[in-house]
Amino acid sequence: MGVEVGDDVILVNPSEVVAEMQQVPEGKLITIVEICNKIAKKHHVKGCCSLTTGIFIMTAANAVEEAKSEGKQLNIPYWRTLKTDGFLNPKYPGGQEAHKKLLEQEGHQIISKGKHFLVRNYQLYLT
Repeated sequence: MGVEVGDDVILVNPSEVVAEMQQVPEGKLITIVEICNKIAKKHHVKGCCSLTTGIFIMTAANAVEEAKSEGKQLNIPYWRTLKTDGFLNPKYPGGQEAHKKLLEQEGHQIISKGKHFLVRNYQLYLT
């Protein structure tokens, strides 16, 4: 359960963020914005703290890779979670290049925009 901060915003619980990430099937995507919107709707508030949501997304990504190095699997397809506007996350394990490779393996087309990458037409793949 999230911790409410006033009537408009909720401070998310890490388990809620991970639960949203786990629900994204292969070929589909979600952004931090959609995660916040879903959690806020669940708690009947206007929004959630995107800063803590982002921290929990990163923690999950790093935990997946750490578990993988120990021969374990956490079943959190973190690479399907994008930044706002469909951008890849340069802070994910392995950086943008690793994120790009994982998404391309699932059939997504990645385009560059300056120094950053994003999924082409990412809106078509949102859950």
